[in-house]
Amino acid sequence: MLELYQSEGCPHCAKVREKLSELGVSYVTHNPRLPGGMGGDVTNETTYEELKDGGEDQIPYLVDTAREETIYESDDIVEYLDEHY
Repeated sequence: MLELYQSEGCPHCAKVREKLSELGVSYVTHNPRLPGGMGGDVTNETTYEELKDGGEDQIPYLVDTAREETIYESDDIVEYLDEHY
């Protein structure tokens, strides 16, 4: 399963969502905080803590549970999706 930690107003997250849609891949979204880089208001404490479990306080953040991979940075995520999906 793919899980995308993101924010609706974030252009970097939109880039990842567009790639997922283009590939026709199912995924779950989590909205841990509002956009604004580090320091956007936290809207969901649980998913925010999960986001930070990856080591950064940054969106977008992709978790691929099937491959046990976690990735930050929209360009890196898009490259990963192209390679594996």
